[in-house]
Amino acid sequence: MAARGSNAGWYVAPAGIAAIMLLALGSLAWTAAQGSEGLWLHVARYVLPQAGANTLALLAGVAAIVITLGTACAWLVSAYEFPARRLLAIALVLPLAIPSYIVAFAYLDLLHPLGPLQSMLRTVTATGAPQAMGWPDPRTLPALIVLMGLVLYPYVYLTARALFVFQAANLIDAARSLGASRRSLFLRVALPLARPAIAIGTALALLEVLGDIGASKFLGVHTLTVAIYDTWTTRSDLPGAAQIACAMLVLVLAAMMLERYGRRRKRFTTRQGPRRLQPQRLSGARAALATAFCALPALLGFLVPTAFLLAKAWQRVADSGWSAQLLNVAWDTLRLAALTTLVVVGAGLLVLAAVRLAQMRRRERLATLALRIGTLGYALPGTVMAIALLSPMMWFDTGLAAVSSLFAVEPRIWLMGSMSALVLALALRFLALAAGSIETGLARIPVSLDEAARGLGAQPASMLGRVHLPLLRPALATGALVVFVDVMKELPVTLMLRPIGFESLATLLYAEAARGTYEDGAVAALLIVLVSLVPVALLGRYGFREDRETAGLDPRMAPGVHA
Repeated sequence: MAARGSNAGWYVAPAGIAAIMLLALGSLAWTAAQGSEGLWLHVARYVLPQAGANTLALLAGVAAIVITLGTACAWLVSAYEFPARRLLAIALVLPLAIPSYIVAFAYLDLLHPLGPLQSMLRTVTATGAPQAMGWPDPRTLPALIVLMGLVLYPYVYLTARALFVFQAANLIDAARSLGASRRSLFLRVALPLARPAIAIGTALALLEVLGDIGASKFLGVHTLTVAIYDTWTTRSDLPGAAQIACAMLVLVLAAMMLERYGRRRKRFTTRQGPRRLQPQRLSGARAALATAFCALPALLGFLVPTAFLLAKAWQRVADSGWSAQLLNVAWDTLRLAALTTLVVVGAGLLVLAAVRLAQMRRRERLATLALRIGTLGYALPGTVMAIALLSPMMWFDTGLAAVSSLFAVEPRIWLMGSMSALVLALALRFLALAAGSIETGLARIPVSLDEAARGLGAQPASMLGRVHLPLLRPALATGALVVFVDVMKELPVTLMLRPIGFESLATLLYAEAARGTYEDGAVAALLIVLVSLVPVALLGRYGFREDRETAGLDPRMAPGVHA
């Protein structure tokens, strides 16, 4: 057996990542404290009331929509058989492939007074001025709530359906055999069992709402995320932005507490092994209503905006061809996503290997705590993460400049405004995605294999390379795929920390939408959607197979979803 000191290096990764995360959170509080008393009063009096009220209303509205749509659709496709059920079970996941800011971008142009929908209606009805139509303005809080609900309901749909199909099947079949009506079966048996899954999915959806900046800006809704961005970039007021970010963390903690509350006493057991729920056939009007109800969210949340983007992108390419700028931006986005994915998957593998080693030595408490702290980044909105990392990066550059001066080296900025800073922020933001996938994969590897390898004299590095890595390939591929897509879609962190002159597809879309050139932005938006479809297609194919162990994919793993 190796000496104790020879394995100490394995704990550097989790300890270092946890230290960076704690430093970022501490610097956020320190930056907020730099503001004067008058600044605090200004933020509390003029910024927080409106932005906070809009954010709370947005959270409440989106929660109501995702719970209603996600739970109802999950129950219908799990418990009943109706026309196009299998196709709709996959189609209901598709809105995860299209970010909320792209949906807002598409519908803003589609519903604009001069857009195609109102123009067609004016032609059909022979109405002249756009004002004569009396069409509601899409730039409103209710419109934002509906659009984000249509995009984010799959979070609840995925978690609730996984529970209905596999975990609650025995109890639901028992209630059926006792003569429970359809209404009683859902309200008294299925819904109480699904509460933990609904709470988890809702909390994940609300975290996405808190991290949104593009959809809110496009539709003119002043949320806390928008307030942070505007305070920093428009007013150059970093302490004020940090103060709003601290207030926003309260809502983040509330969403996390909701998820924990929903998972309390979440386990139930039966004497029989888990099996798949057998759906009952619907006929007549009930079957038609079930088909229409499940088709509507997928239609409005994915098919309509995607078809609109496709038409706009085709028009742009047919008129002007592929622009050199767009191709360069696409290449830069792919490079950023690939580099960040390598960093995240590598860090996640090292962290989970350290936790596994600590578990073997019965010292897993500190390693697990470091893992949980290090993966807090996914719970932080992108704007908060960017603000939190600014001061540590400035301190790092200042320290390096001081050291460089001692060796007569010209001082320079190493981290701030560089690609390294952007990769660091994105890695901290999405480490939880890779860690969740790798942790799931490691849990499937019997500890007896580790003990056998140790008995043969294998060191931790050899054990990781020759035992764990071959068995972790599906989990590593899943985590890498999800991280890659999320980096491509990420807007707030990239928008706030990108180097000068650097554009991603997301920031290019944001800039084109701000200028009103929707045709140019549609091509970038469509590229993001097409790339995001890859993991969603895998999810639809493998996520709900009867044998989940052979599927190699956790049904909750999707763009933006972590275990």
